[in-house]
Amino acid sequence: MSSAPGLAPRFAAWRILHDVRRGVPLDGALDRGLVGLEDADRRLAHEIAAGVFRHRADLDEALGGAVDRGLSSVRPDTLDILRVGAFQLRHLDRIPPHAAVQTTVAVAKRLGGDRVAAFVNAVLRRVPRTPPAVAAPPADDPVAGLARSASHPAWLVERWHRQFGAEATAALLQWNNQKAPLVVQPGRLGLAELERMFADAGIATRPAPLGAGLIVEGSAPTRLPGFRAGAFVVQDPAQMLVTRYLAPDRGGLLVDACAAPGGKTVALAAQTRWVLAADLRRTRTARLVETVQRAGSANVSIVVADARHLPVRQADAVFLDVPCLGTGTFARNPDARWRVSAAALVSLVSQASEFLSASAEVVRPGGLLLFATCSLEPEENQLQIDRFLARDSRFRREPTDIMPADYLSPEGDLLILPHRHGMDGAYAARLRRIAG
Repeated sequence: MSSAPGLAPRFAAWRILHDVRRGVPLDGALDRGLVGLEDADRRLAHEIAAGVFRHRADLDEALGGAVDRGLSSVRPDTLDILRVGAFQLRHLDRIPPHAAVQTTVAVAKRLGGDRVAAFVNAVLRRVPRTPPAVAAPPADDPVAGLARSASHPAWLVERWHRQFGAEATAALLQWNNQKAPLVVQPGRLGLAELERMFADAGIATRPAPLGAGLIVEGSAPTRLPGFRAGAFVVQDPAQMLVTRYLAPDRGGLLVDACAAPGGKTVALAAQTRWVLAADLRRTRTARLVETVQRAGSANVSIVVADARHLPVRQADAVFLDVPCLGTGTFARNPDARWRVSAAALVSLVSQASEFLSASAEVVRPGGLLLFATCSLEPEENQLQIDRFLARDSRFRREPTDIMPADYLSPEGDLLILPHRHGMDGAYAARLRRIAG
């Protein structure tokens, strides 16, 4: 694909969409799809792929009007090609329409032959060139209007509308449709040293909210100075604030029960004597090993283990960052909004409940059980902890007082909201096992 001008980034964007549709996580799809591209092509391919996820509802509505038999008649691989072209036409003003159509048709020809190319050409030439003006949600169905205009699943927008209200929901949707900033946290270097290193390289930075990392302008993380040497780890400020809020006791053993990819493991290792980091899947554990080794965290041991069967009899603290719906990370993971479901929420709540009960048995009397998610859903957060405390009287909430009140729930738990705090969403509860 790289032999013809302009095809490489469009083909890479299509491949990313194809891989994600087949179940590959977005990070992995990006790693595979962007390999070997020049910087400008990498940026364009990433922008197109992420933009398709962020604006899929708008793109599909526009394409649906240009396909006589409707989008259900279009094969998934061809639909992804059409979305690549439609996104350029409707959302990338700097690309001339003829260039958007021609390059996308060329990709279609390489992938599907002359017949597919002719179909893609005909459809894209009928697609309106600009997205519709943003209008106020219709009074008779404000949720559907918000979901359609912001390209989010209606069932999720309806939940947020009940939880946050109309104005806050609109702000959340707007946040989710922005590109998330690149934020780095200390690895082998501290924040001040990282700031100096980037400044010496001519790379602009600014402090993240509450000093939770550095926001870095420009390049991909792997191309920043200090990446290979483990000078930093890439992590949103919310996740650093989670570890700061949890404030584990410094002198003992902390078990990080769902540790991959390892950013919070590195942060926790700086706050305690020894961390035993566990994850169930070997592929994720390999990434955990890479993160910990790059950051030089010598006081971390890593095992493959199920959070329901931790390989220790007793620990001073257990940190449980449970698998969740991840609704606080949609700006960073724009594909995730199309993979979540109400059924998955129910399943994840049940699984997290099992993890909590199992982890509680490992915490020594007087020790800490530290719980976290990157979700905005009450069932996964406050309500999960309320149910746990109702069934296990050995534990009680013990919030820390190191966070501003605006970052805390009424119960004193950490509650970070993207539209309010300008970062990923996150939740954390700090529970103490009563001694004796």
